[in-house]
Amino acid sequence: MDFSRASPWARDRLRWIAEQVAIVLLGAFIYFRVRGLTDSATTVAVDHAHDLFHAEQVLGIDVEPSLQSPLHGSEALETFANWVYIWGHWPVIIVTMAWLVLRHREVFLELRDAMLVSGALGIIVFVSYPVAPPRLARLGLVDTITQSSDSYRDLQPPAVVNQYAALPSLHVGWDLLVGLAIFAATTNIALRVLACLMPLAMAYAVVATANHFVLDVVAGVVLVLIGHLVALRLAAWRARRQERG
Repeated sequence: MDFSRASPWARDRLRWIAEQVAIVLLGAFIYFRVRGLTDSATTVAVDHAHDLFHAEQVLGIDVEPSLQSPLHGSEALETFANWVYIWGHWPVIIVTMAWLVLRHREVFLELRDAMLVSGALGIIVFVSYPVAPPRLARLGLVDTITQSSDSYRDLQPPAVVNQYAALPSLHVGWDLLVGLAIFAATTNIALRVLACLMPLAMAYAVVATANHFVLDVVAGVVLVLIGHLVALRLAAWRARRQERG
């Protein structure tokens, strides 16, 4: 990318933004490619899903059927859950990261690092312990998203998204990281309320649409909090290095 006509400050800024975009895109490419390594483990993934659901029954948190049941009798509720799942993840992540990289550099770096670390940890789990989502685990739950339209699944072919990598739920986890980033970057009350509600809405949506188990959500939250702590340590290290000049 040619920055020769820009001022020195603008040139440095544009170069830094281009570098960050490249890092994020590379991370996303590696993440999606490695997730595909468990594509052939369908039987194992379904067995793991049953083990997970049994664990939930023992713990008394097997709420997947009760959360999905109201969707069958309410088109509005089903549409809400579907739309949160579809539009509340990657579109929100992309818009938030674009805003942060332009306006809140340090918060962007914390979000980037937390996503990279939690994504790497998630990949380890995806490969070592594949889990089918409830909609594919023969538990009597249906995919409410495909039930309404095939377009979303068509946009996510097997070559891009591994359907047997439900544990952990980074749909919820990364929405939580985005919420933390928005909360840190702004004092706007409406945006802060949205930042708090967004991961909660996604947690409901992923379970109600039969895309994740409750324990997938718990694992996703734990993983991203680990990533967030690592990102804060890295931010402190950058600050100390900057102070030393």
